[in-house]
Amino acid sequence: MNIFYYLPIIFFLAGFTQGVSGFGSALVAMPLLLFFMDAQTAVPLCMLNGLIITAFLSFQLRKHADWKKITPIIIGCVPGIYVGARFLKEADSDLIKLLLGIMLTGYCLYSMFFKPQPKKIHTLWAYIAGFCTGVIGTAFGAGGPPTIIYTSLNKWSKDGIKATLSVFFFITGVFIAIAHAVTGLTTQIVLKNFSISAIFVLLGVWVGSFCYGKIKQETYLKLILNLLLVMGVVMIVTGI
Repeated sequence: MNIFYYLPIIFFLAGFTQGVSGFGSALVAMPLLLFFMDAQTAVPLCMLNGLIITAFLSFQLRKHADWKKITPIIIGCVPGIYVGARFLKEADSDLIKLLLGIMLTGYCLYSMFFKPQPKKIHTLWAYIAGFCTGVIGTAFGAGGPPTIIYTSLNKWSKDGIKATLSVFFFITGVFIAIAHAVTGLTTQIVLKNFSISAIFVLLGVWVGSFCYGKIKQETYLKLILNLLLVMGVVMIVTGI
């Protein structure tokens, strides 16, 4: 099978998903890309396309971005990016993906059945969520579940959540893309695939953003939870 026939479809769907939810492009793209390429190619490709998505969303939601919320997560993320880049380059990630998937699935099932209420969370958790996101995002291209959970548990509006995620993922995505380039993961093959897929991911995020405008706050939070559950299951399946 020729990957060039499938890249436009894969990244249109990836862009659409993140356009609606504020995250999840890698959740769609990674499992499909792994049918055609190894993780060392798929992860940096997803990250480059993710920069297009998050740049678009950050600009679109710039009025809702609160730097007091975003900065602690970014500070925590920077050392995690270094750890994740080293891990992707040198280690077998299956066990970590499996454990993360189990933990993420458990959190989602707990939230669905016990319905914990959003509340103000201590800023310390922002640094912890940022660090864990740096590791996970760099190593697996998984969209940063810890930060998604952290933002969804706070008493923030859906625009506030999506803006925080978009700006955070854009800024850290730049650092992660640099880390991939420095460690030799951004190859000519990655750049060739990126040149083909970029326009389709942009189209997908535009369509997804239009649909997002029709979603209510409660429905949006349920959407986040269900996407996280799918993300956890995918990690378990790919980690086994």
